[in-house]
Amino acid sequence: MIPDALALITLLATLAVVPRLVLARTAADRILAMQLAGTGTVATLLLLGAAEGAPAMFDVALVFAALAAVAGIAFVALGRRAE
Repeated sequence: MIPDALALITLLATLAVVPRLVLARTAADRILAMQLAGTGTVATLLLLGAAEGAPAMFDVALVFAALAAVAGIAFVALGRRAE
């Protein structure tokens, strides 16, 4: 019961990032908002995996975390190349 409620709270917190994604003026603001959304997604999946006893959710969370890290590194690399 409690992990389900926590998963819902983290999901709502993750959805609170959507206006920043849409209204951001710079690419850096957008990538930071995406990093925050990725972190919230990973947290939500981990909580759901713990609540439901589904180890596959942990694997999906790991994939999302790896993708978020690669996206952040790619953004920094592209920013340095543009300068």
